Amino acid sequence: MMTNEITKPAICYGEVLWDMLPDGPQPGGAPLNVAYHLNKLGIGTSIMSRIGNDQNGEELARLINSWGIDPNMLQTDNEHPTSEVIAKMNNGNEVSYDIIFPVAWDFITYSKNVSDQLSAANYLIYGSLSSRNDTSRDTLFELLEHDAIKVFDINLRPPFVKKDLLEALLFKADIVKFNQAELEMAQLLFGGSFSNEAAQIKFIQQHFKVAEIIVTKGEFGASYYKDDKVYNAWGSEVKVKDTIGSGDSFLAAFIANHYLKNDPQTTIKNSVAMGAFIATKKGGCPEYDLTEYTNFKNQIF
Repeated sequence: MMTNEITKPAICYGEVLWDMLPDGPQPGGAPLNVAYHLNKLGIGTSIMSRIGNDQNGEELARLINSWGIDPNMLQTDNEHPTSEVIAKMNNGNEVSYDIIFPVAWDFITYSKNVSDQLSAANYLIYGSLSSRNDTSRDTLFELLEHDAIKVFDINLRPPFVKKDLLEALLFKADIVKFNQAELEMAQLLFGGSFSNEAAQIKFIQQHFKVAEIIVTKGEFGASYYKDDKVYNAWGSEVKVKDTIGSGDSFLAAFIANHYLKNDPQTTIKNSVAMGAFIATKKGGCPEYDLTEYTNFKNQIF
């Protein structure tokens, strides 16, 4: 893998927070998880978000710095607290979330400094949750006017799901990541009456003019639809610690392989391997080195 560059190829936009788990808090939020794993994979990454002027925010900022993620787009809010999410473990490994509103990342603002940094980036990674409030939503749509490759991780979190907003975000995307439930929901929202996955994907590709779509399937792996072709990688049975951040690590590996111009089949296999690897560890941002990941990948493929 490459080493971090002065100009950061990737910018992750949206929520940074503390997942308040039964056994203690863990740093998280999909954009932060993706940034963490991109950085681990050698892709220079900035995080654009907002923290409160409080102890939780100070600790998040310290971690971001210690991980080597560029903090220059991380803002501080004097009025709203750093986000905390109440995470509940269901059926042993699955997680549900109570996402408190409003918090600092609901008020991310745009500036010329942001514009300058984004102009040098190859990828902008965003989700739907960070658009639940007007301020951060308006900022995101400013960012989406830039020329970076726009990667939309749907990451639907009811009740923060609005058809008009989701439609607008999809129309801006170059690459979209769904899980199977999100793909089904998109069919219901936008009038696609297809039961076959390939037909569902074709509907999304044609309706929103998105050439590249990923569908994650948990233990059953994932599929990567690019133009008129599909590439599949099957999951492998692993000893799961928890599923927190597994999909985010998958996306980070996908972007890293995409950036390095690896072939589509290698890209999806490496992404599935990373998601499975992180599921064997605790939390969304566990400590590991690339040798450990490479050894794991070689064992399952």
